[in-house]
Amino acid sequence: MLQRVFSAIYLIFGVSFLSQGLLEARKASLISTEEIPTVMEKFFRYHVEKKALDGEIVRRCFAIYIDQFDPERIYLLEEERALYASMSRQRAAKIAKNMARGNFSVFYAMDDLIKTAIKRSKKIRKGASGWMSDPTFYDVDVREKQTYARNERELKERLKGKLMRFYLHHQRHTKIDTPERREQLALFFLMKLQERENPYYALDLQGNLLDPRMHEHQFSVRILKAFAKSLDAHSSYFSPEEAKELRFHLEKQFEGFGIVLGESIDGVFIAKIIPGSPAEQQGILQEKDLIIELDGKPADELTLTGVLAHLKQRDKPSIELGIERREEGADIETFYVTLEKAPIVMDQERISLKYSPFGSGIIGCITLRAFYDNGGDVTSEMDIKKALLTLRSQGELKGLVLDLRENGGGFLSQAVKVAALFIKSGVVVISKYGQNEIHYLRSIDPRASYHGPLLVLTSKISASASEIVAQALQDYGVALVVGDVRTFGKGSIQYQTITSDDPDIYFKVTIGKYYTVSGRTTQMRGVIADIVIPTSFAPFQLGEEYLQHPLKADKVSPAYEDSLADVDPHVRGWLEANYLPYLQEKMDMYHAMLPYLRKNSKARIQKNPSYQAFLQNQENIKKRIEGDPNVSVDLLRNFGLEDLQMEEAINVLRDIIYLQSKQSLDTSAEQEHLKNAS
Repeated sequence: MLQRVFSAIYLIFGVSFLSQGLLEARKASLISTEEIPTVMEKFFRYHVEKKALDGEIVRRCFAIYIDQFDPERIYLLEEERALYASMSRQRAAKIAKNMARGNFSVFYAMDDLIKTAIKRSKKIRKGASGWMSDPTFYDVDVREKQTYARNERELKERLKGKLMRFYLHHQRHTKIDTPERREQLALFFLMKLQERENPYYALDLQGNLLDPRMHEHQFSVRILKAFAKSLDAHSSYFSPEEAKELRFHLEKQFEGFGIVLGESIDGVFIAKIIPGSPAEQQGILQEKDLIIELDGKPADELTLTGVLAHLKQRDKPSIELGIERREEGADIETFYVTLEKAPIVMDQERISLKYSPFGSGIIGCITLRAFYDNGGDVTSEMDIKKALLTLRSQGELKGLVLDLRENGGGFLSQAVKVAALFIKSGVVVISKYGQNEIHYLRSIDPRASYHGPLLVLTSKISASASEIVAQALQDYGVALVVGDVRTFGKGSIQYQTITSDDPDIYFKVTIGKYYTVSGRTTQMRGVIADIVIPTSFAPFQLGEEYLQHPLKADKVSPAYEDSLADVDPHVRGWLEANYLPYLQEKMDMYHAMLPYLRKNSKARIQKNPSYQAFLQNQENIKKRIEGDPNVSVDLLRNFGLEDLQMEEAINVLRDIIYLQSKQSLDTSAEQEHLKNAS
């Protein structure tokens, strides 16, 4: 389950994030410290609230800068952290003035402190290879700490806890059952720590000295990343490589070889082969194959980041991989494979559908994993239209589940277009910007692609664009929202240069907040489920409220009756004639059913032994997160059904269809009675 929660770190070629983002630096302009004030000014120009550098931003910036280096609290002591993250208002204001003038000497001092902490850590962990031989090691506290250590003894315990987490993660994938294997794991652990530490010593991934300009670039990137995050939870600065990867996510296509990599104590291996890619078409590679050579050079001393750095070089249209295949009960096989780069469309990350028979027709289920648009014919809107046609070819579509449980968002324009498939004309999104300037995004097509019983299935990680769709359809009453109690709670709008061609810098910055037609924002509160069907994400602390510096929630006036206040007078007449007469009415038929639907759903879940076992396991996960080591959890069990939440969502749809048919019969009987009475 934890792997699913954090699966956003998918390491596809072109879809992996590298901590310092330097792979494209040779061809992209390097950022110097002199350029930092200019970049900051660009953020302030766009940001919805923050317009100038001040002491509050500086204090936030240092706290984030520290957290970028030491997120697990295993390096710095509390007294060291406090020197920068808890500085006085006067000192912060003075630093703000210096930063605005291009003076970043205080960050150099911060890096000196970090290097001191690294030296101390290396001294503490000299005996790490022997820690795992001590039986008491396996009783170490593995929980990540929210506070910083008070002394070196606590730092040592935290390093042991990190090594234990490292061990628990890797033992799920490979055997670590001998002293030699445990020592191998410890050395791998130390190598991964050093990979994090090298940039602060002006070293590359392999420990070679960096060019001074490259080192300054790294330093500047760290400052800008911390600065951007200090404005709000969703403003970010990106290296060119990171921007490239994000663009692949948004557009669902990229050029590459088509393999997903993993990493173990044995080295870098092939974790997945992407359907339709050069690797699949060649038909030689298999999952778990170990990469031992890259273009004739040994890969055994490279970490995953180092292998990716080699594979992502733009001047490499092909790659020769040395492969070692270890199958149980067979001899180790070694061979070589040459892969050619080719365009890849990530169909498996777009949409999927299934259906189940119901009466004389079917109930359809469409899973949408993101809101994407490649500027051509690959869009979430078009994929859903095609999915509806496919479902209808299987029989009368009596009900539909739109599954957004693992949808973290994407293009706002696509959210509007997807919502428009289920309503007539009307406002879908209201956006408010820095000067309280309000704009409306509308559906102007009076024809809905589907207008039958509809459920939107959500979870705690349904965010941003998926929340727009869920709440807009809920506002109009054309759908009920089922799933976790609430969604993520991201209701802010970002301007971004990620999908721009050759911008000066790559960044996204929060420029406003969005609201749906009811005037409600999803910011912080999320979309509240009409019927609670807990998902696998329920026990985890996920949501906007857990992020650093989130924007506050507010509301604007509803827009069911569209005033066209923001419309250019030249097009107003056309909209008055062709748009206003077809506005989607607010419907309440599903809300009248809610008491019955909730009662039935609750009863089914209580009587379902698989769901009850699932809920008990979820409760145990929650207790474990809260610090109770005495509860046992099963993160892999499927509890008897492939998808408990989808199964219950379909059951709710069946109830809705039954109630609608009953109401139709009652209405017909009443009309017949009135006819006879007259």
